[in-house]
Amino acid sequence: MQSKPKAPVGIRARHSRTCRAHEGVRCNCRPSYEAFVFSKRDGKKLRKTFPSLAAARGWRNDALGELDRGRLRAPTSLTVREAADRWLEGAREGSVRNRSGDRYKPSAIRSYDAALRLRLLDELGPVRLSEVSRADLQRVAGRLLAKGHSASTIRNTFLPLRAIYRDAEAHGHVAVNPTTALRLPASRGSRDRIAAPAEAARLLDAVPGRDRALWATALYGGLRRGELAALQWSDVDLAGGVLRVERSWDFGGAADKELVDPKSSSGSRRVPIPAVLRDELLEHRLREGREEGLIFGRAYDRPFEPSGVSRRAQTAWKGAKLEALTLHEARHTFASLMIAAGVNAKALSSYMGHASITITLDRYGHLMPGNEEEAAALLDAYLDRERARAARSAGTGEPLGIRA
Repeated sequence: MQSKPKAPVGIRARHSRTCRAHEGVRCNCRPSYEAFVFSKRDGKKLRKTFPSLAAARGWRNDALGELDRGRLRAPTSLTVREAADRWLEGAREGSVRNRSGDRYKPSAIRSYDAALRLRLLDELGPVRLSEVSRADLQRVAGRLLAKGHSASTIRNTFLPLRAIYRDAEAHGHVAVNPTTALRLPASRGSRDRIAAPAEAARLLDAVPGRDRALWATALYGGLRRGELAALQWSDVDLAGGVLRVERSWDFGGAADKELVDPKSSSGSRRVPIPAVLRDELLEHRLREGREEGLIFGRAYDRPFEPSGVSRRAQTAWKGAKLEALTLHEARHTFASLMIAAGVNAKALSSYMGHASITITLDRYGHLMPGNEEEAAALLDAYLDRERARAARSAGTGEPLGIRA
């Protein structure tokens, strides 16, 4: 009688119930192969089954190497829903931070929570975190697309899942992050509306007097809606021509009085005040009759109501037959005006409060001078200014060095 063939170390052949190999004779089925390694760190065997002996050998060799490097752990019993609940709780209390090391804003946590509940947890919630594969997530993305969700909605849906798996990977709950290298639909929506300089002036002239300074700060200061709401008179140095962004207002909070930190550490910043904005702020201060508290608030400690500001502006622009824009589009308009004025990308990134210059270039790179004619014109204008300065300096005896 022929005995069963001996399997390699760390690999076990798994025969069908009717296979003759169980009787000690030649196999007459197509066995699968279970490979295993022992993790001393976890005190457990790590197992995986493959359809071929070669695949089982390959996984075992790779697994032994990963164990030596400390990058392979026993599968966690934690489900996706449990991991999501833990992550959201950590984000709210501040023990879980974003990749920049900053706390997540309450609005970001709310949007992550909604994305998980509405589009992911019903399907993936009961599944073990370690058992979700990239193919599983790819199928989820495909189903969302088939249901008619936009590309941006689908991409935003996977943002919290990426954050959850990054945290799980860092804490050794998973060895593989299935959210890496996902192929998600590209978002090719239309660009945000940007008002030209003359149009921006007409839009500002049309809004009610009580809201002019607010819209001027959005158009010529580039502040976000929450930053506009939290701006105080103590943050504004009209004589020095600078305003400081130190905080933001979270309109989505349980109460209507929740001040939060800016969107990122770069969100705390100094923004130059051009003459057109300084005049509007001075007039607003005289009109409101106060020099402390919130600049654009319903009271010194109560922020403006965004829907009311938008409704009043929309009505005024409709009456003046002007195309409306939002506060966020006013921020984009500020960026375009600064670029057209020749402000460099690094400075603009700082004024906008972007976490990195890459964000600025990705968002506004298409507005920056990009052809030979524009570049030459900028250089000519600079050289003309320097020649004029040199001529003036020559007449007064001042040094002629080029300014840094």
